[in-house]
Amino acid sequence: MKITKDTAVTLQYSVTEANGKPLANRESTAYLHGGYDNTLPKIEEALEGRETGYRCTLELSPEDAFGKRQESLARTIPKSEFPPGVKVGGQLRGMTEDGQEQVFTVMKIKGDQVLLDANHPWADKALRFTLQVTEVRAATAEEITHGHVHGGHGHHH
Repeated sequence: MKITKDTAVTLQYSVTEANGKPLANRESTAYLHGGYDNTLPKIEEALEGRETGYRCTLELSPEDAFGKRQESLARTIPKSEFPPGVKVGGQLRGMTEDGQEQVFTVMKIKGDQVLLDANHPWADKALRFTLQVTEVRAATAEEITHGHVHGGHGHHH
C-alpha cells in the first residue's frame, strides 16, 4: 500500500544534529498521513507515495524542523508559585502571554527563581532524520475523525 492521505504510517527513525550529534536513535512512531500535523510537513512530503520498506535521510533547516528559538517562550517565575518538588526537566502546563495553553519545561532552578522554556528542545537546530517506513495501512474512520493514529506507537485514549 502506498502512503497517501488517510493512511496510518509507522516509522522507525533516528535524529541527529547536522554535525552528527545523536538526539534520538531508532525510535518508532505512527502518524496519520495527509496534513493532520502529526509529523513535520517535510517528512510527509518525502514519504508521499512511498511504501513499506522505504528508507531515506532528510536534512532539515530549523525552519523546516522545530523552528527558530523564541525568547518570548522563556520566562522566570518565583519558585513560591510552584508546588513542592519542582525539578529541572519537569514539564508543566501553563498559558502564554496571548492566552494559549503551552507546555513549559523547567530548565533551571536558581535560588528562589525557576526558569521555564516552552521552546521545543530541538528549536534552532538543523536536523538530519533517517527514516524507515515499517508499516502502511488504511486509517480507521475513528482515527480520521480524531486526526491521529490509535494504538501501537500512536495515540492512546
